[in-house]
Amino acid sequence: MSRRTDHTDPASLENFLRPVVLQFGCDLEAAEVTPAGRRRLLRVLVDRDGGINLDDVADVTRAISKALDADDVMGDGAYTLEVSSPGVERPLTLPRHWRRNVTRLVEVTLVAGGKVTGRITAATDDAAELDVKGRPRTIAYADMVKAKIQIEFNRPAGNDEPAADGTVEEN
Repeated sequence: MSRRTDHTDPASLENFLRPVVLQFGCDLEAAEVTPAGRRRLLRVLVDRDGGINLDDVADVTRAISKALDADDVMGDGAYTLEVSSPGVERPLTLPRHWRRNVTRLVEVTLVAGGKVTGRITAATDDAAELDVKGRPRTIAYADMVKAKIQIEFNRPAGNDEPAADGTVEEN
């Protein structure tokens, strides 16, 4: 007899998928089910320190698919599984997001109003350290409304070390 469950609400689905993703040293960033015509789309976002490559995504996808089939979590309806890593457009909402983006340029909207743009130099569990026009500034996560990485098209590849002016070149 098949074990029937319904984990398609986001919290239950994430609780079901998290241990599968953790086997690969990855963090489950999000999981959601949305209608896609007659099917459903299960979109799963995974990441880890040091980044995730296509082979990692393929391994995680196979493991998630096997776990879903074994538990019949998605029920009888057809669905498509999509596993990927979050893009740079994803807001920084957790300390690990900040840690993974050290050296990147970020725009922070403050609770007190206004915005700050600077390069992430360090991240702790409570705050981020930014280089703002050559000056260090620590901003507690609790003082932020929103934070997004800024896309830099003029950064030559191959140099992740800070330059004398505080800028960082990135691959």
